[in-house]
Amino acid sequence: MSETLAQALARVGDPVELLRDVDYPAFTFPVHPEFSNWRSESRSWNETVALMDQSHHMTQLFLTGDDIAEVLSGIAVNTFSNFRPGVAKQLISVNHDGHVIGDGILFNLNHPTAQGESVVLIGHHVLIDWVRFHAERASEQEGKDIGYRLEGNSNMREGDPTFYRYELQGPHAHAVLEKLLGGPVPEVRFFHIHDFTFHLPGAAAGTTVQGLRHGMAGQPGFEFFGPYSEGEAVRQALLEAGAEHGIVRIGAKAYSVTPLESGWVPTPFPAIFGDDPLFAEYREWLPLARAGSIGGSLNGPVENFLLTPYDLGLGRSVNFDHDFIGKEALQRIAETPARRKATLIWDAADVAKIVQSQLEPGTPAKYLEWPKARYGFYQFDEVVQDGRRVGVSTDAGYVAYDQLYLSLASIDVDVPDGARVEVLWGEEPNSRKANVEPHAQVRVAATVAPAPYHAYARTTYRDL
Repeated sequence: MSETLAQALARVGDPVELLRDVDYPAFTFPVHPEFSNWRSESRSWNETVALMDQSHHMTQLFLTGDDIAEVLSGIAVNTFSNFRPGVAKQLISVNHDGHVIGDGILFNLNHPTAQGESVVLIGHHVLIDWVRFHAERASEQEGKDIGYRLEGNSNMREGDPTFYRYELQGPHAHAVLEKLLGGPVPEVRFFHIHDFTFHLPGAAAGTTVQGLRHGMAGQPGFEFFGPYSEGEAVRQALLEAGAEHGIVRIGAKAYSVTPLESGWVPTPFPAIFGDDPLFAEYREWLPLARAGSIGGSLNGPVENFLLTPYDLGLGRSVNFDHDFIGKEALQRIAETPARRKATLIWDAADVAKIVQSQLEPGTPAKYLEWPKARYGFYQFDEVVQDGRRVGVSTDAGYVAYDQLYLSLASIDVDVPDGARVEVLWGEEPNSRKANVEPHAQVRVAATVAPAPYHAYARTTYRDL
């Protein structure tokens, strides 16, 4: 039997010490790394149109039963008053103190799967495990009608996934779709699902393709999905329709930087520690192998790593029209949030020094990966100003379209855009993870900017 998180904590004592040394890799994308080169690929969703294969890298939880909405609403900050077929929501869970456990996308499908499932939660396994725990608990202890089928990503699963998922995104996305549809693209509200009819080569009739209106990098587009057996034909149709518009296939390297442009923090540290009996029960249920790992310069007690929805720019999703874990705490936090989401623009000279240190004698700085610098599942680097910690940097990488090294951060609300700060890059002392080499900690000067960084992603695309 695998060691549970509770057993590992009893052995080590401190959750930060435990997860800093857990040999758990940063998130990887089981997709071809590059189809051309990641620099050109990552420019395409701003310049022409990009096709991203999302079929393989996310965990999926298929839910059944009449009590899905009741169970989920008790652990979600989101309203379920609009929970109906054809609508998706960014499901967010917090603990009793209002700190985030995780987030994912909840789809209420227009058409059920072959197994009859109409609701699916997609994302990293962190939130999905929390939902699984509550589904089992509600079913076994409260007699609720809720069940699930867990489908791991393609690194964890044997066989094909249930769905193909393709993101078509960029300024020419609608032109590509118009060609496939043979007419104008219907108006679809943000985070709504629409049925499209694609006429695929060799198919006697039109093929129904469901499309979610959203964009992974904050550009116009849709996420198309359907039975995996139809995926190759749909992909070829998209590529053929997009050829004249400069469509570009996106590999894993380029895809990994999309959160830096959309402003989505991929893996906030899960607030599952503390003395609350419910979370003690959860840690007994959760295997250590699914708990993740910490990377970065932030140290101190576990409280330093916890973030609220308002810290992450997710406050717009919080709705107090129902009872949920953490409601009272978030009502207090909403009045005066302590932090806000921001982009940090790293100084080119300091980034160059990190690279140069790899080519000189002595202990180098922590290796800075391109295009994505994350080396822990939860990346938390300290942000300081005048010797005072003013926030945390959570995800860093190179955005080729802007030729900038950026990171997403949560910073104190009194630190304005344009302010100068420093990111502490590297660990002191170095952790024992296999992917952490001996290195020296360095300071990287940075400028605070809005998040998302591009004005279009901040102001327009959600309203289309």
